[in-house]
Amino acid sequence: MAENTKWVVSGAPHIHGSESITKIMWGVVIALIPTFLVSVYFFGLRALALTLVTVASCLLFEFLINRFLFKRPCCLGDGSAMITGLLLAFNLPSNLPFWMAIVGSLIAIGVAKWAYGGLGTNPFNPALVGRVFLLISFPVAMTTWPVPKPLFGGNAVADAITGPTPLALAKEGLKAGQTPDQILGGLPGYGDMLLGNMGGSLGEISAIAILLGGIYMLCRRIITWHIPVAFLGTAFIFGGILWLAAPDQFMDPVFHLLSGGMMLGAVFMATDMVTSPMTKTGKLIFGAGCGLLTILIRNFGAYPEGVSFAILIMNAFVPLINRGTTPKRFANAK
Repeated sequence: MAENTKWVVSGAPHIHGSESITKIMWGVVIALIPTFLVSVYFFGLRALALTLVTVASCLLFEFLINRFLFKRPCCLGDGSAMITGLLLAFNLPSNLPFWMAIVGSLIAIGVAKWAYGGLGTNPFNPALVGRVFLLISFPVAMTTWPVPKPLFGGNAVADAITGPTPLALAKEGLKAGQTPDQILGGLPGYGDMLLGNMGGSLGEISAIAILLGGIYMLCRRIITWHIPVAFLGTAFIFGGILWLAAPDQFMDPVFHLLSGGMMLGAVFMATDMVTSPMTKTGKLIFGAGCGLLTILIRNFGAYPEGVSFAILIMNAFVPLINRGTTPKRFANAK
């Protein structure tokens, strides 16, 4: 080999073996099914309709941009646009107006993905970019949460009654001087949080459903354990340190794991192949950073939730993390 020959790393995702991008993407879709079914069960047909709107919008914008701006053949079959639509819906309240969901889909596909060249070149998770855009642009609609009611328990219109999420109640309660024990007394129990019987976005309410999807992806080797474990472990440890230091001012770490988008973010959002590091060490650093930032934002920031912002911030550090953790045998040093 000539001395001036260098290793060239192509754009993500980097797939080894017999797996293809299409197989990986559709594997993620399958992993999302338990979470989707739980969302429909607790939020009714409105959850189904909102998911169909975001998926159809993402597919449409993917086709139009790819066909008429980039002049490329149709690429809808790879499943990436469908995943973006599903994950965007899972980050929205079920009562969000459909036109806002369509705007979020356009931002996710047009700005976060194709503005950088399409699949494999986007630095930020498209679904999270769409969610954060909607949160900043339409904060009232994005923080008006329907009260969950089982579909087969007489839930004809799931979004008829709205209420705050456990995270929002905890944030306001702590500001008002309530103790964590007083706040927890008025919140759904941890059992309800595991099953999904609490307010929140479509895909963040059931920890069990999310974990089932995560186990499936681990078995299929679509993801590795490094990012979810580092994410959740760091959040648990740092949240536990704050709680032990001042139990009358901070919620306990189990509450943080089960509430909000912590589980959804750790299992499905932060593990995105394109926007996460390539190496095992890099994945651990990335996951730990996400967990730390989430707890910081939740406890000291203006928003009760911090998962989306934490992941997007760490997405921006991925090039540096890759550069610092790339094995020397692949370095370009002469």
